[in-house]
Amino acid sequence: MDEEKKIIPIFFATDDNYIPFLAVSMKSLLDNASKEYFYNIHILTDGLSDENINLLKYNMSDNSTLIVDNMNTFVKGIEEDLNESLRDYYTISIFYRLFIAKKYPEYHKAIYLDCDITVVGDISELYNTELDGNIFGVVVDDVIGSVEEFKVYATEGVGVRYDRYFNSGMLVMDLDKYRSEDILNRFIKLLTTYNFETAAPDQDYLNVLCKDKVKYLDKGWNRMSVDEDFDGKLNLIHYNNFRKPWYYDNVPYGKYFWEYAKKTNFYDKILGIKNAFGEEQAEKHIKGAQGLVAQTIRVVNSDKNFKKVLFDK
Repeated sequence: MDEEKKIIPIFFATDDNYIPFLAVSMKSLLDNASKEYFYNIHILTDGLSDENINLLKYNMSDNSTLIVDNMNTFVKGIEEDLNESLRDYYTISIFYRLFIAKKYPEYHKAIYLDCDITVVGDISELYNTELDGNIFGVVVDDVIGSVEEFKVYATEGVGVRYDRYFNSGMLVMDLDKYRSEDILNRFIKLLTTYNFETAAPDQDYLNVLCKDKVKYLDKGWNRMSVDEDFDGKLNLIHYNNFRKPWYYDNVPYGKYFWEYAKKTNFYDKILGIKNAFGEEQAEKHIKGAQGLVAQTIRVVNSDKNFKKVLFDK
C-alpha cells in the first residue's frame, strides 16, 4: 500500500449466499474509483468460507485491500432481539452497519453500501461530500415514494415524511457524529425496550434515530431501479426491490450490472443463478411483495409503531 494515499473505508455486509453479487459491486466500485486513494473494503459477516474470500480477492485492485470482519461478538447478547425484528427475507447482517463506529474507532468517516449495488461513478467523490454536521449523507428512498401504501407507512408508521424517508443501503457516515449522538446505544435501548413492528428493520430505526440529522444528496448517488426516468448524473444504481437483474430480464439499469458481472470470476455462476430462476421463484417474489405491502398496513394500524410510541406524545 502507498502510505501517502488517503484511506477510504467502505463497508459491505453479507453471508456466503450473496458473494457473487458483492463481487460485482466491488468490481464496479474499484474500476471507477479514483487512483488517488487507497480503499479498505470491509466485509461485515458472521462467517465466510475461505473459498469465497479467495474468490473475492481476485476482484481487488492494486489500490485496495479486502478485510473480513466477523461481527458475532458485536451482536452478542441482543441476537434474539435482532432476529425478532426480521422479516423472512432479511438476515441479521442488515444490522451490522449500526456497529461500524464502535468496531472501528480509528475511522472518522466511512461509506456503507448494500451488496445489490453497482457503482458507475467515482466513489471518492461521494466520500468527500461535506455532511455539514449531519450524521449521514443519504438519498430519499424512491421505492417508498412509488407505492401509496409505502408512503403512508413512512409517514404514519415510522413518523418520517415519505419524501424525507431515506434508504439505508447507501450511507456516507460521519462516525464521530454518530458516536457523539450515541446512535448505537440508543438503537439498542429502543430495540430491547420496544422491539417495534417494522417493514424495513434497520432502515426504520436509522430514520427514527437520525431524523432531521441527515444531509440529502443527489439521487444519482443511490438511483433505484424503479424506472430509468432520470436525467441527472448516474453514479450508483441500487437494485433494492424484488426485481434483481440476476433473476429477471429488462430490469431498469440492469445493463450496468451485467457489464461488471462479466468482469468478475463469478459471471458463470451468476448466469447459472439466472437460468435456474423459474416461475416458482417468481411466484414467491410476488407473494413476498404482497406480504411487504400487507406488513406496512399492519404496522400503520398497530399501537406498537414508531410514530405512535415515540412521536405522538
